[in-house]
Amino acid sequence: MIRKLLVANRGEIAVRIIRACREMGIETVAIYSEADREALHAKLADEAVCIGPAALSESYLSMERIISATIVTGAQAIHPGFGFLSENAKFAALCEKCNIIFVGPKAETIERLGNKQLARETMQKAGVPVIPGSDRAVFDYRDGLQEAEKIGYPIMIKAALGGGGKGMRLSGSKEDFEKNFRIAQAEAKQCFGDDAMYLEHYIKGPRHVEFQILADSHGNVVHLGERDCSIQRKHQKLIEEAPCSVLSSRQRMEMGQTAVRAAKAAGYINAGTIEFLLEPSGTFYFMEMNTRIQVEHPVTEWVTGIDLIKEQIKIADGQRLKLQQKDIKITGHAIECRINAENPEKNFRPSPGKITDVHFPGGEGVRVDSAIYTGYEVPPYYDSMLAKLIVHADDREEAIRKMRSTLGEVIIEGVDTNIDYQYEILNHKKFISGDIDVEFIGGMMNETA
Repeated sequence: MIRKLLVANRGEIAVRIIRACREMGIETVAIYSEADREALHAKLADEAVCIGPAALSESYLSMERIISATIVTGAQAIHPGFGFLSENAKFAALCEKCNIIFVGPKAETIERLGNKQLARETMQKAGVPVIPGSDRAVFDYRDGLQEAEKIGYPIMIKAALGGGGKGMRLSGSKEDFEKNFRIAQAEAKQCFGDDAMYLEHYIKGPRHVEFQILADSHGNVVHLGERDCSIQRKHQKLIEEAPCSVLSSRQRMEMGQTAVRAAKAAGYINAGTIEFLLEPSGTFYFMEMNTRIQVEHPVTEWVTGIDLIKEQIKIADGQRLKLQQKDIKITGHAIECRINAENPEKNFRPSPGKITDVHFPGGEGVRVDSAIYTGYEVPPYYDSMLAKLIVHADDREEAIRKMRSTLGEVIIEGVDTNIDYQYEILNHKKFISGDIDVEFIGGMMNETA
């Protein structure tokens, strides 16, 4: 059994992992940069190690320093959380080489699924529907033009390696293809160190629906239902909910079975997410698989009653899943809002600074995942997310009302936040009715322009 675990992350997810470990009787080690010396995760862990200055390359992205901290403290395992090194195959391989348990899939699985082209090929072989697109990586816009003609415009140009909306551009015709291809490729090279691109047919007005997977090392795979993550800005999710309000029982079963088949085809182990695009017609396509815990995992925990972090650790420890598909029951409706330190009125400009006062609401069916406190200095170097507000109710209508009430009670002073912006979304008639897709935010912004 894992007795001591190092958390290779920061912020609310680090706090979340530490709390889960406490409940499991596992000692924890936090790592922190000089900028995070007063961070909550560093205070809550049993041990804390400063691994370098604020710069990511010298702290949270430094594999060598993280491995050294793990060895020095005697930790047996590393939980990478999300972001940073969580989907880095080299880091997972390095952990294995050093006899450290990596709480996540095998390195080769991360590598195969992290490459969009290889992931696509894997899914095609397994009979999982994929979006029409290029069958190989594209490095030159001239080759891309030929592929685009075969696929059909509009075309989404994507980095073969990457995510988070980086290295992506939409091309509506051959006239603007070269320009968009060059921009996307340059961004991919800068962000991911790789200029391999791939092309997909752009699907207009889909929902972003993802299925949570748990898979152990003994061949057992289950899905925990779906999340609707359609409310996003520039491919960054803002609000997530479970279940998806437009799926029928038959669609849910079909997509869930497809997600399980996809995970098995990839030889997947641990927690992961199969992401689909769902057309208004009900047709769905595989988009990608995230080989880590998701930011939005709490909504699944609410509706299933299953602690995903604990399950991750048990699987990494070699334990069998105690859950079978028949055991998974979806109860009620959950919604998550991401609260960021940013100013929506100034093009969502990040707002670092000292938090002078903070108050989070409570009550039945309200959960707050956060790492901030009064007096905490929000550093300018990292992601701007301050907290996740999650509510659970009997149905979607009640969950929306509860989230409005919850947002109305939040006090965060000293920095700008997107709370009012989230409230605006929750009050929009289309959101209330469930008439949403990935283009919702763009449409809402056009209304106020």
